[in-house]
Order: sequence, then structure tokens, then C-alpha cells
Amino acid sequence: MKRLFVTGGSGYLGRVVVERAAAAGWVVVAPGSGAVDVRDVTSLGEAMTGADAVVHTAYLRDGPTAAEVIVDGTANVVRAAAGRRLVHVSTDVVFDGRLGRPYREDDPPSPITDYGRAKAAADGVVAGAPAATIARTSLIYGGPGRPPSPHELLAADPRAILYDDEVRCPVQVDDLAAALVELLDLDVAGPLHVAGPAGLSRAAFAALYTGRSVRHGPAPPGRPLDCRLDTTLARSILATRLRAPGEVLT
Repeated sequence: MKRLFVTGGSGYLGRVVVERAAAAGWVVVAPGSGAVDVRDVTSLGEAMTGADAVVHTAYLRDGPTAAEVIVDGTANVVRAAAGRRLVHVSTDVVFDGRLGRPYREDDPPSPITDYGRAKAAADGVVAGAPAATIARTSLIYGGPGRPPSPHELLAADPRAILYDDEVRCPVQVDDLAAALVELLDLDVAGPLHVAGPAGLSRAAFAALYTGRSVRHGPAPPGRPLDCRLDTTLARSILATRLRAPGEVLT
């Protein structure tokens, strides 16, 4: 049987990747960060023994060790994977949001946040690996039947001011996980934009999620704004359908 190693398997996306992969017939190994730290290449390599493929979802959004986890951890994953099929999860904020149209796979990264710079550096490491896909995605949410994501919790917070000029392509977690598992069996290398098909501001997403008006306003300076991803290529490759939030939440 095919064996899959998942980093970040206890995270919001990682848990669903584990579920989807197991349902697709993979034998899944997904140790928590307490058992295997991606910053430790030796233990990582040992944990990957016998794996046929790797899905790398582990990351740290912020904090003093975030860049180490994202950049060095990804370099260790690439090294430990040693030519195995690798699907690496990246983000839309490797872009600055100033292009004025959805970003395509061949648009050069232009990060303006620490997180975006770290993820862009990690993508650069993965780009040099054979048999690796860099799956750039957007705001991940659960919807009915799933625990709320951080974005949904923020949307439901009556004290929060949601940005009405920060546009993303929200993707439902099951759709994204299914797409990542499907990619394991496809010969796709390099960047691929795997996100929802509709661009929504954070405020519009929150209003759709809650079914009511929400407090909103412009994002503070220094944030990437219009980070819509062009998913034309992914939709032509994948059988998995990436649904718009309006279809999932209403």
C-alpha cells in the first residue's frame, strides 16, 4: 500500500489531509510537532522511512521561530523527502497584492510581510526539488460540519473590524485537502494556485459566513491587499472541484 507522510498533521488543514488521504487508500503517518520537529532533519528523515510521498503543511504564522520553522523546516523536509513526491503548501501572500489582477503561477513573488517573505523563501527551496508541487492557497475555512477556522472565528467576533479592501480567494478545507491528495498522483511540478474561484474581501467573507452586516474598514498600511489567485491551471488539471464560499456557506 502507498504510504504518505504529512507534516503538520495536527493542524487545521493537516487533519483533513490525513482524513482524505486515508479515505483514498493511503497509509498515513502524521506525527505531531512534539514528536517530530521539522527543524530536526535527522528525526524527520527517520520518521519518513518507508514513505512514498509527502504533504508539507507545517508552518508557524508568527513568533521568533516562525522563519526558522518555515524556511529551515521546509529545507529539511525537502532534504528528508530525498526525491519522493512532495506537495508543499504555500500562500497567496508571497505576493504584495498590488498587481490589479489575479496572480498567475508565473508571476514573480513580491512579499511585503515577514510571513510572506518566509514562505517565498521556502517556495524557492522547494522549487529546486524534483517531483515537487508548490500549492499556493488562500484563506482556509471549514463551513458546515467542520470546526471554525481562525478566519471564521474572526468573522464571528462582533468586536472585529474586517478589512473591506483586502481581497482573497477563500477555499473550503475539504476541497483543498482533496486537491492536495489528488496532486500526489499527478505529474505536476512547480507552483500551482489551488484556491477558491471567487475573490472576496475579508469583510464580504465575514458577512457571508455570519449572514449579517459586520464592522468593516480599510486594512492598515503594510498589508497585501488584492491577493486573488488565478486558478485556471488548477481547474484544468484537477478533478476536485474547488467551490466558491457562496456555494458552501449558503
